[in-house]
Amino acid sequence: MTTTTNLTITGMIIVSTIGSVIGALILYGLGSFLDMTRLETIVDRWGTILRLSKKDLHKASQWFTKHGIATVFFCRFVPLIRSLISIPAGLAKMRIGLFLLFTTLGSLIWNTVLIYFGSLVGSNWTVIVYYMSIYSKIAYLIMFILITTGLIWVFRRNKKNNKNT
Repeated sequence: MTTTTNLTITGMIIVSTIGSVIGALILYGLGSFLDMTRLETIVDRWGTILRLSKKDLHKASQWFTKHGIATVFFCRFVPLIRSLISIPAGLAKMRIGLFLLFTTLGSLIWNTVLIYFGSLVGSNWTVIVYYMSIYSKIAYLIMFILITTGLIWVFRRNKKNNKNT
């Protein structure tokens, strides 16, 4: 849009970041407004569509509680998760000021990179889509490896503890 209209890169970065923060605030509010029981009810009803289980919900909440602030910032760079991290932030009642700061910074960086590279390639925007697809696959692979490694570690630790008892 910055190469085919009179929209500026700076204006697009500002507007997209405002939109990202508003969306994050809505999801934060949802997490803050609903308690775990209500979220479990939603997951019971819509979990297959959302691809969530109660176990996933509890694990995400526990993980967020442990790594809170860092996850809000760093998850803004992970497709799909970048929006959803706002729900456990609200659920954990993360201080709104910190949430806004790290959400805004992460979204600003993400939007700046996307819009800047989009303006560089101009009408060849499909190139960006191609590289974002690769980036997404790499991000998902890294998450899969980390989760698998963690599960193996927990399994081995539990197996060792069971032998000792």
